[in-house]
Amino acid sequence: MKAIILAAGQGRRLLPLTSNLAKCCLPLHGRSILEWQLSQIAKCDIDEVIVVTGFAYEMVDAIVDKVKGLNVRTLHNPMYAHTDNLGTCWEARSEMDGPFVLMNGDTLFEARVLQQLLACDKGYPVTIATDTKAHFDLDDMKVITDGDRLLKVSKQLDIHLVSGESIGLMVFNQAGADAFTQKLEEMMDKPDALKLWYLSAIDQLASEGIAGVCSIHGMSWCEVDDASDFAAAADVVNKWPE
Repeated sequence: MKAIILAAGQGRRLLPLTSNLAKCCLPLHGRSILEWQLSQIAKCDIDEVIVVTGFAYEMVDAIVDKVKGLNVRTLHNPMYAHTDNLGTCWEARSEMDGPFVLMNGDTLFEARVLQQLLACDKGYPVTIATDTKAHFDLDDMKVITDGDRLLKVSKQLDIHLVSGESIGLMVFNQAGADAFTQKLEEMMDKPDALKLWYLSAIDQLASEGIAGVCSIHGMSWCEVDDASDFAAAADVVNKWPE
């Protein structure tokens, strides 16, 4: 199983911390965000990791070059400054030639989150990890579900219909990989393609009935969008077992 990490963005909401540093390189207790991700991936049934880079890619390359005990390499997206993450996925489509895990470069999770997702076989070609909480805000990537079937995923959903949120981690079997890459090709032909998130492609696949959800409620994860998230993430990762 291959893992693809989308880490091309600068993380402008974290300026000035990311003025010259890719978001995934920000340090938490002496390790970069990327190193925390890789440390947990190494505990899972993953054979290879591809980190898709963009802003300050040389720094990401330097981190990857020092990784021991895990097969990791980078893939540069030269168009990162002109595309949202749908375009970054499109740049990495050649790597999506078999079952794979896709994750955001700013999603941190303990190993058992990914282990749960990999073990969660409910018969869907695409399965996304989801969590629940008491209240959702405009920035949450919300989901609407019917049992374990994903119906919709978007930030713009009726809050009264929302079932949970996507944590930015999902798995594709062979059929899911084929459907996703085909959808990427279709969507990149649209006039607004450079402004789209890859989850808009997942939303379309959900409407075709081929996407499911896997709850990781109660497990430890966080995302790093802004300074408050970054401060909170330091407490989160500090509690993970070595």
